[in-house]
Amino acid sequence: SLFLSLSLSACLSLSLSLCPVCLSVSLSLSLFLSLSGKEELGAALSHLVLDPGAGRLYAGGVDHLYQLTADLEVMSHVRTGPHLDSPDCLPPIVPQECPSATPTHNHNKLLLMEPAQGAGPGSLIVCGSLYQGICDKRSLSNISQLIYQTSNPVDTQYVAANDPRVSTVAVVITTENKQEGGGAGGVLRLMLVGRGYTSKGPGDIPPITTRRLSPVVPPRRAFSQEEELGKLVVGSYSEYNNHFVKAVAHGNHVYFLFSRRDMWHKKEYRTYASRLCTADRSFYSYVEVPLLCGNGYNLAQGAWLGNHSGEPALFVVMATGQASTPVATGRSALCVYGMAELDAMLRRAQEVCYTEGGRGSSGQEEAYIEYAVSSKCLKLPQDSLSEYPCGGEHTPNPIASAVPLPATTTFTSTTQLTAVTTATEAGHTIAFLGDREGRLHKVNTQCIPNTLVLVDSGSAVSADLLLDDSQQHVYVLTNSRLSKVPVSSCERQTDCQSCLAVRDPYCGWCVLEGRCSRKHQCQRHVQPNHWLWSFEPTNLCVTVQSLQPANQSKDEQTQVTLSVVQLPDLTEAESLSCVFGLLPPQPAIVAGTSITCQSPAPELLPPMLTGSGECLACVSSVWGCNWCPLDQLCTHNHSCPNQHIILNQRVRLSVCLSVCLSVCFSVFVCLPVCVCVCDEAQYLCVVEIEGVQFNLTAAVEKTHDNTHTFTCSPHQISLADICFLCYTVQLYDCSAGQSDCSQCRAVPEEYGCVWCSGSCVYNQSCTSVPADTCPPPQITQVLPVSGPLEGGVLVTITGSNLGMKYQDVMGGVTVAGVQCLPRAEGYQISTRVVCELQSSGKEREGPVLVAVGTTPPGRSTQMFTYQDPQLLDLVPDKGPVSGGTRLTIRGRQLLTGQKSDLTAFLGPQPCYFVEEVTDTQLVCQTGPSNQTGGVTLRLLFGKAERTVPNVTFRYLDDPVITDATPAESFYAGGRVVMVTGRNLGVVQQPIISVWVEPVVVQRVKRRRRLALLTAKQQLVSERCSVLSSSQMSCPTPAVTPEVKVKGVWFQLDNVRVHYETIKGKSFTYYPNPEFFPLNREAPDAPYRFKPGGVIAVEGQHLTRAISRQEVTARLGDRECEVKTLDNTHLYCEPPEIQPLSNHDHGICRSERCFCRPSYGIQKVFMGNLKVDLGLVQYDSDSLSVVPLAAQISLGAGAAVIILSVLVVILMYRRKSKQALRDYKKVLLQLETLEINVGDQCRKEFTDLMTEMMDLSSDVGGPGLPLLDYRTYAERVFFPGQQVAPLSRQLDLPESRRQTVEQGLQQLNNLLNNKLFLTRFIHTLEAQQGFSQRDRGYVASLLTMALHDKLEYFTEVMKSLLQDLVQQYVAKNPKLMLRRTETVVEKMLTNWMSICLYSFLKEVAGEPLYMLYRAIKYQVDKGPVDSVTGKAKRTLNDSHLLREDIDYCAMTLTVLVKNGVEVQPCPVKVLDTDTITQVKDKILDQVYRGAPFSQRPAADSLDLEWRSGQAGHLTLSDDDVTAVVQGRWKRVNTLQHYKVPDGATVALIPRSQSSGGVGVNQVFQTGEKTPMLEGEEEEGLRLWHLVKSSEDPEIPKHRKSSMRERERAKAIPEIYLTRLLSMKGTLQKFVDDVFVAILSTKRPPPIAVRFFFDFLDDMAEKHGIDDPETVHIWKTNSLPLRFWVNILKNPQFVLDVQVSDSIDAVLSVIAQTFIDSCTTSEHKVGRDSPVNKLLYAREIPRYKQLVESFASEMNSLVALHELYKYINKYYDQIIMSLEEDSSGQKMQLAYRLQQVAALVENKVTDL
Repeated sequence: SLFLSLSLSACLSLSLSLCPVCLSVSLSLSLFLSLSGKEELGAALSHLVLDPGAGRLYAGGVDHLYQLTADLEVMSHVRTGPHLDSPDCLPPIVPQECPSATPTHNHNKLLLMEPAQGAGPGSLIVCGSLYQGICDKRSLSNISQLIYQTSNPVDTQYVAANDPRVSTVAVVITTENKQEGGGAGGVLRLMLVGRGYTSKGPGDIPPITTRRLSPVVPPRRAFSQEEELGKLVVGSYSEYNNHFVKAVAHGNHVYFLFSRRDMWHKKEYRTYASRLCTADRSFYSYVEVPLLCGNGYNLAQGAWLGNHSGEPALFVVMATGQASTPVATGRSALCVYGMAELDAMLRRAQEVCYTEGGRGSSGQEEAYIEYAVSSKCLKLPQDSLSEYPCGGEHTPNPIASAVPLPATTTFTSTTQLTAVTTATEAGHTIAFLGDREGRLHKVNTQCIPNTLVLVDSGSAVSADLLLDDSQQHVYVLTNSRLSKVPVSSCERQTDCQSCLAVRDPYCGWCVLEGRCSRKHQCQRHVQPNHWLWSFEPTNLCVTVQSLQPANQSKDEQTQVTLSVVQLPDLTEAESLSCVFGLLPPQPAIVAGTSITCQSPAPELLPPMLTGSGECLACVSSVWGCNWCPLDQLCTHNHSCPNQHIILNQRVRLSVCLSVCLSVCFSVFVCLPVCVCVCDEAQYLCVVEIEGVQFNLTAAVEKTHDNTHTFTCSPHQISLADICFLCYTVQLYDCSAGQSDCSQCRAVPEEYGCVWCSGSCVYNQSCTSVPADTCPPPQITQVLPVSGPLEGGVLVTITGSNLGMKYQDVMGGVTVAGVQCLPRAEGYQISTRVVCELQSSGKEREGPVLVAVGTTPPGRSTQMFTYQDPQLLDLVPDKGPVSGGTRLTIRGRQLLTGQKSDLTAFLGPQPCYFVEEVTDTQLVCQTGPSNQTGGVTLRLLFGKAERTVPNVTFRYLDDPVITDATPAESFYAGGRVVMVTGRNLGVVQQPIISVWVEPVVVQRVKRRRRLALLTAKQQLVSERCSVLSSSQMSCPTPAVTPEVKVKGVWFQLDNVRVHYETIKGKSFTYYPNPEFFPLNREAPDAPYRFKPGGVIAVEGQHLTRAISRQEVTARLGDRECEVKTLDNTHLYCEPPEIQPLSNHDHGICRSERCFCRPSYGIQKVFMGNLKVDLGLVQYDSDSLSVVPLAAQISLGAGAAVIILSVLVVILMYRRKSKQALRDYKKVLLQLETLEINVGDQCRKEFTDLMTEMMDLSSDVGGPGLPLLDYRTYAERVFFPGQQVAPLSRQLDLPESRRQTVEQGLQQLNNLLNNKLFLTRFIHTLEAQQGFSQRDRGYVASLLTMALHDKLEYFTEVMKSLLQDLVQQYVAKNPKLMLRRTETVVEKMLTNWMSICLYSFLKEVAGEPLYMLYRAIKYQVDKGPVDSVTGKAKRTLNDSHLLREDIDYCAMTLTVLVKNGVEVQPCPVKVLDTDTITQVKDKILDQVYRGAPFSQRPAADSLDLEWRSGQAGHLTLSDDDVTAVVQGRWKRVNTLQHYKVPDGATVALIPRSQSSGGVGVNQVFQTGEKTPMLEGEEEEGLRLWHLVKSSEDPEIPKHRKSSMRERERAKAIPEIYLTRLLSMKGTLQKFVDDVFVAILSTKRPPPIAVRFFFDFLDDMAEKHGIDDPETVHIWKTNSLPLRFWVNILKNPQFVLDVQVSDSIDAVLSVIAQTFIDSCTTSEHKVGRDSPVNKLLYAREIPRYKQLVESFASEMNSLVALHELYKYINKYYDQIIMSLEEDSSGQKMQLAYRLQQVAALVENKVTDL
């Protein structure tokens, strides 16, 4: 065979081998920087920036910033965190003001370059997540040098998201500076920022904002969001939570790529691209379009702006979202969007919204207004887009396209793709894609196959994927590593096949250079077939496809033709040569793809080895060789020297047969003989002996049946050197293992062993006569020594000389005189006999005998006993069908036989022994059964069976657990879990088990991290108590905090029930609750307690894993009854007298010892947790009353005050000192009183908190009855009006409607002219008849008309306020905004109401509702007079019910119909309540979660008292039974009807015929007032609890004022005590409301900040530097204008009913709020009103709070109402407009005349 290869003159080597070669190639990572060293565990990297000119890199991560060279050497490193911060607080962080601040990691959110400008250097912009996302500027040459940093940022400088999970992107742009200096050459450097919504911190930062970078001239600040710089205005920040992916500048536009929920259509998450003009400072040009990518790839993960087919394009990697969530799955794809197509789609959306009202030619919606702003698509002139390509004031915005931009997927992956960048190579676009597993994909965008590189296993590739300047390397950033990866490594592939097999878009085979290279590196790459690329359709290497002839004899010369594909083109001067082996080249002739060569001359070829070879090998070879059998020659010729020839089998079908058989020459010698049979030639016998071959001639004899008989010629063979026989020799030692005579004689005879002189020896070694017989048997042990009467157990007898074979002992074994049958399988020669015990018939005892032959039998020393075991009892007699029940079987002689003979069965199922068996008892555990029912217990002793007489075991259904509560415990355990279910009674041993494993402990060593994991998983269990078949209780096991709970289950015998399967949630362990000592200042000193009160125990997390009912408290040896438990407090009521301490039982033996007072130790028990809280000492004195001395001093104080008033003119200074002393004295008195009622308050508060905790759970859910925005606006804008204009329709005849509506629309346009509107308002206010009520009404109408243009409304309001400031500065600036005297002041009230609705909804609504409910609950607990509205429990002195009314609390059982079922509901009432009051309390309880407007009215229902079967009595306030005394008629109460405690009542719909009308029927609105005093009814006066004054001559209004003065002279302590008690009880709820309104812990609403800044600007502008004036303006504009209104009228915000008694309490709280807002010092004296005295001590605290705080409307109706005022003052308004020069230019008067003509056919000068 010849090896033929072809070589080109240019050193191209072509192989004839056609075998395919497949090599897998991965690119080498030439460099990487690992940032996961031991010091920087948190340094997760997130952003990467490349400075193209300098080649420097900047990487940002958690708490770290790095500057690196192009080769990844660290040049500079800066730590950026952690620092003390909290997302709830505004910087700078002061720990005292921000208790939630903790050391917080700083996540890098933005990292981008601000290019150099002019001569100045550029900078690196760095923004982190700390301090509400503020930014720094750092030097590009050294990042440790700060160029800009603010230590005290303002709220406009918060840039990035303060949450690490929320995205932020930005782009730097340069634009002309039109507004500030600089003229034409002025340049403005800005940064456009896109960020997601964060729930904490300032919630009013728009999704896209513009930030100033330079120039920064004070008062302007870097990174600030200024009014004139523009932002994307959004209606709801939380709904439009854009997840930004990329921001890029392209041409004259900036593009943002983001994903969010589609709020307009299907509410699914989509990806959007939005665009803004670079020069657009007002965001008029904002437009966005949804992007579609393939089949369901909807969430953008990364993007890159690159080139595709020579055109700019946006490359986006998208992932499929998980269901309808923003969570990305692994399924992802690359989609490419041409920028031209994107721009065309965005322009189309703009055009449709500008000129076609948002609808395309087909009528389908193509564009709409997004972000819930009040704008809409218009029909402007057709050239609007070309005239205003970047929009204008009059164009609608922000626009969204309803038609998405589609793209097909270029590449798909099952691993989530996270990053993309692109490069162009040889005219092809190549995309580099990073994925979540740390791999880099290299994709040719025209073809799907890709190359994979593993960069950082398991760590996601960051979205910042960058190519270096030379496009030779790609920088890959992962969580902990920055790698520099070459874009290709073609040189690693050494042959063409592997070069093309890697499918690297950069690599191809350079044919003439014989190497794998990039295209431009191959010199002749432009010529055909010189550079072969794997992505070409014909991606084949230069390959020889065929060769003719394929083989040739060396003795002949011939033409060889090769067919070659992909042959490269050569020049005329170049030629091809053929090379055969090492011979010189020969010229080749090329014809197309064929190459022809002459084969070498025979004499040039190397000689071949000669040899006869074999017939078969010759004729079956591939070379076409033939066999000459007579010449023993293999030749290529077709003839032989001696005639006969056997042709090659490829040429002729004749076959050479080789027959081999074995021939035996003698009994020992058999040799293989082969006969070669080939046609008619001579035959040979080939004999091979020991590798030597002999050829013997053979004669053949052919018979008629075609059988050939061969005879080989004889031959003499010498066998002298060949061995044919082998022998095995066995050696035997008689003494080994034969220890006695029987064993020795049992050895086979051929070994010749005999028993000689006491040992076993070889017969020829015995010196004496060998023994013929053996000694008698000897028995050493019998096992067992007892058996059942029936026999059947095996008895094992061990000893010596127990026979030589099994037959020797057959019939020779007796046990206690009874035959025992030996078993062959258990017999061991001489040493062991196993026999089966036979039946004895009766109990007996005796030895074991073994007889062998005629020798005397062997006798055992042990006695064997036949026994009759008995079973007496079985406990328990039932268990679950799954088994696991432990059965205790009692009996006698249970140890009969061996334990292995003992088995127990329940029916067919085995019962497994679990304890050691004794003679009287055994325990077994039941296995599972396949059915329920009774089974008999069988105990088998071998084959003897025993049962328990008359007892069966019953298998019952398995226990089932249906519920287990609670689902949490604390670490100490012992909390009782109540388990309910079925069949729990069958369980013998119920257990609750907790599977825990220790938490991993990590230790860091110097060079490596060592993780220590104790993998011992432990099980902790507690025994449960079965209470009934359906209930059991399980105390939770205690676990240590160092372990992790892996699972909790109930083990019910063999049934295991995991907790998760019961409730669908897992059982949770929490840290133990924490208690503080009672006396926190001095824990060792006793806590002093005044009897009659409650003890308040403080702590943390008290309710996290336990409820009030489970907690017990003890004081000494007595219980302290737990009244209330909340998260931080436990209130318990101790016994009235001091209990004994637990160690008070000793006796004071010595007369001289002093017995100290008895202290009880306060202890709290929660499950296994026992906490000692310290000693408690009772105060010995009873509740102290005000002492006589105090009363005298009070009188003396009053006298001093009177004297000081008399001499006030003469002694001014003395008077002021005296007033101060008096003030302090009054405060001291108040404090004394408060202390005296303190315990009572605590009891009341405990009671109230119990009630309010139930309420909190309602309010936390949907239970907060907030009014919808429309109703809220109606009540605030138009208070007291029955039908507000919002709800009305235009009352016009149809014929006029269209004209009037057209006129009103024109009026609307006029109102949008600021000049017209301000002139209109000023003109109205100048009119005499324009009342204060009119001013408020007009302001509210204007608010309605301009409600959808709130920015314009704000501008007008600011303009009018500036005019107002101008007026007041001239007079007294402190009086401004004090009252609502002008239109603008009411506009301000309305504006605040609109802007603060969401704050009310989210922050203040809940505490306000809780305060309302607390007041209502407290007021209703005491009697309330339904006629006068006075109450026993109130804060308002004038509404205090001073008389002592005897009343009793009662509980009525109210029957409530719930669907078809009637359920009883307990309701607490008073026996003094009127029937209407009872109905109200019942409705409050039954409809406690429902808004007031959705409840039935009390007067629509009757109260029916039900007693027995037929006793039904309808109760009412007034009926024939009512008591009349003289002129007075009393309203009926429960007391009047003698309704007992616990009576059953029902509310039933009032029948039509029912004549009785509830006295309060007329007051069923949101504000419920009592009956008026002196209401006449048939000459009678109504009364309830007290009769109003009967003094006829004093007018009513004077009566009350005289009484008030009378009472004010001396503060009756009893009444003040009542007020103080109410105040103390409500204090927490009042504080909560004030804190919610005035807290500075959270950022104030943006409207408040905006307006307060405006007031500061106004003060600065007018030179007002008195801080008190500005403070007055601010309190007048917000707390006094808005909050007081809400506090006094919660029905403006909440859907509730405010009764007169509640209103009276709210008035006092509102007055306290007003007093807190005044800057003057708040002093009270003896003559101060009681209501002011009440909160005298709290007001200074509230003052500090104040100081630190420093939907669709029917606008046509509003316009129509406004027109009435225009009509009323028409001439004056027209005149005012005509006098104004600007108004004349705008033809405002003319336009108003047009409106008048349309609205009311007014004849004008038109």
